[in-house]
Amino acid sequence: MPSFIFHTYGCQMNVRESEAAAKALLDAGFTAAPDEASADIIIVNSCSVRQKAEDKALGKLGLLCATKRERPNRVVGLMGCMAQRLGKEVFKHIPTLDFSIGTRCADRVAPAVMAAIHGEHTLAMSDLHAQPDAPTGHVTEGAFSAFVTILLGCNRRCTYCIVPDVRGDEWSRPARDILKEIEGLAAAGIQEVTLLGQSIMNYGLRTPAFDENEPPSPGGYTIPFPRLLEAVAAIPGIKRIRFTSGHPSGVTDELIRLYKEEPKLCHHLHLPVQSGSTTVLSRMRRGYTRTQYLEALARLRQAAPDIAITTDVIVGFPGETEADFEETRTLMEAAQFDNAFIFKYSPRPGTVSATWEDDVSEEEKSRRNHVLLDDQDARGRALNASLLGSTQTVLAEGPSLRNASRWSGRTSTNKIVIFKPYDGLQVGDSVTVKIGRVAPQTLYAEDCID
Repeated sequence: MPSFIFHTYGCQMNVRESEAAAKALLDAGFTAAPDEASADIIIVNSCSVRQKAEDKALGKLGLLCATKRERPNRVVGLMGCMAQRLGKEVFKHIPTLDFSIGTRCADRVAPAVMAAIHGEHTLAMSDLHAQPDAPTGHVTEGAFSAFVTILLGCNRRCTYCIVPDVRGDEWSRPARDILKEIEGLAAAGIQEVTLLGQSIMNYGLRTPAFDENEPPSPGGYTIPFPRLLEAVAAIPGIKRIRFTSGHPSGVTDELIRLYKEEPKLCHHLHLPVQSGSTTVLSRMRRGYTRTQYLEALARLRQAAPDIAITTDVIVGFPGETEADFEETRTLMEAAQFDNAFIFKYSPRPGTVSATWEDDVSEEEKSRRNHVLLDDQDARGRALNASLLGSTQTVLAEGPSLRNASRWSGRTSTNKIVIFKPYDGLQVGDSVTVKIGRVAPQTLYAEDCID
């Protein structure tokens, strides 16, 4: 049977959906290709959050379709957010594309591939208001970590964000389905799960997550998301639980208590702030103020002093003044983020902010971007320097990409650690190391302590 490979851009949700589509192809008898050159089928899973992401995917698709001149039987397809946004317009950009499959449609990839092999083109868009099927992937041999989708879509409607238009209404999977999936993953050797959702802390608030007759939570949790986390932690074989992405409104007393009481819940939270200016946050329609965001962090750190906080920031949003930008700088310093993903504002079609004047020049956006990156580089180095000489527990992930003689792993706080392995070390083993050197985003150790 022909072989396939995926090129996945964007968030962990896209990674999960590529896994689900890959599982469907494997079940249909196709094989996974070791690299692009040998693949008969190449599928690009796209992102639409920024124009740069779409440009990158379109450029890649153009190059891939050009290879069909030498390999006319090669199949090139598109899936994901850009496919959903562009619809049939994508074929005007890439006329020789074989198929385009929107979001919430991972199950349609295998039929589209079969149709392409027989010379038929496929365009499939999802009904973003219908109850979707959540993607489930397959466990790669030797894997110890897996993504699990618990919530699809988003209802927040931030003025800059295209996600609700390409991923649809918010919908929570039934807790019983999630727990059954994770039980299966644990039985297959998975030790760490990362729960996924565009606005994950809203899990169960709009669509029922638990049956009415479900017994009460042993820990007394009544808010659906903390209650689900508690239930996942009770599954034998699961050692670590992560989730992404958060929102300050979800930092409830119950979630804070869970961070304090549940050892399996990793002490890392990705909590996008986007701006440090309350004025800009209001125009973004984020639903919180600068003060409320910092208060949420303070409450988290009171319960879990070692918690690592990472964030997203947008610079150059319409109307962002120099004073607004400086407020972002001071918030980031006050927050002491362990890492920050900083992006230049990019107008997205159909969003509210796209109708406003994009009045911050590209040159100024770049300047502000570099200032924040330099700030964060120094901040990350200083935060990691405080860990020199400390012992850290990591789950071994395998040989480092840059140095095969060293292995890498992550702490509960999501810090990457490079260390010298011992004979017989296996992927997924829990090891203790002593930190001897640091970089802004990486810790370095020597021999494992145990």
